[in-house]
Amino acid sequence: MPNNKANDEEPWKTWNKIKLTFHQYMGSEEELSNWADSVVQSIWRPVAVGIVIGIPAVWAVSRFVVGKRYKTAGHIPPEVFEKATRIRGKVVAVGDSDNFRLYHTPGLGWGWIRNIPKTRKELQNQTISIRIAGVDAPEGAHFGMPAQPFSAEAKQFLTKLVLNKRVQVQLLSRDQYSRVVAMAYVRKPPFFVKKNVSAEMLKAGLASIYVAKGAQYAGMLDRLKKYESRAKFFKRGIWSLKKYVSPGDHKAKHLGGGK
Repeated sequence: MPNNKANDEEPWKTWNKIKLTFHQYMGSEEELSNWADSVVQSIWRPVAVGIVIGIPAVWAVSRFVVGKRYKTAGHIPPEVFEKATRIRGKVVAVGDSDNFRLYHTPGLGWGWIRNIPKTRKELQNQTISIRIAGVDAPEGAHFGMPAQPFSAEAKQFLTKLVLNKRVQVQLLSRDQYSRVVAMAYVRKPPFFVKKNVSAEMLKAGLASIYVAKGAQYAGMLDRLKKYESRAKFFKRGIWSLKKYVSPGDHKAKHLGGGK
């Protein structure tokens, strides 16, 4: 009769030999435990570091490299105006003597890895209409209304100052025409010092201080008054006229309303 007990013990002897061989190769149980811990750490440590570094990095890239782009004035939330936030962009069109179209360019890489549209079709519904804050420039001819003196010069001046330039705008409010009222800043050659567009228009005598309801000055009213007074004293631009009519009065006379 076969020895069943010997047969039953045979697998256990084999298993014990395997365990013994494994321990001889790997070391003691403590060493085995340490080895297992080191494997876990080698796997999870870079994962943990990646999480700690990766999340802030993604936020930084989205905030400073990519950024949130506002397509039109309607895409700008109210809190942006409440904080008088400043944004940057490229002026792609000048509408008249005191407003222009801005293509918002948040973050980095514009012009070399991120392209700004050029055609009118590509720019449709992709720009913010900016109304320059604090000033009123002569009205051009439109809607059957005759042009004011110096309206062409004012538009030409603004065009030369900002068109196709990178500008910074301080967002102050949104007006009844869905334009953003903003202080605009541009760097002028040869030293590329940052200039306030409203101030430059006043200095040249090609705008007056805007005094209608809802006027925004961003804390610059006293300074703007000085620039206007100086232009009046030297009879520059509109102040060289014998009788000056403000753009608001001109529009009210011909169209029954103001800007």
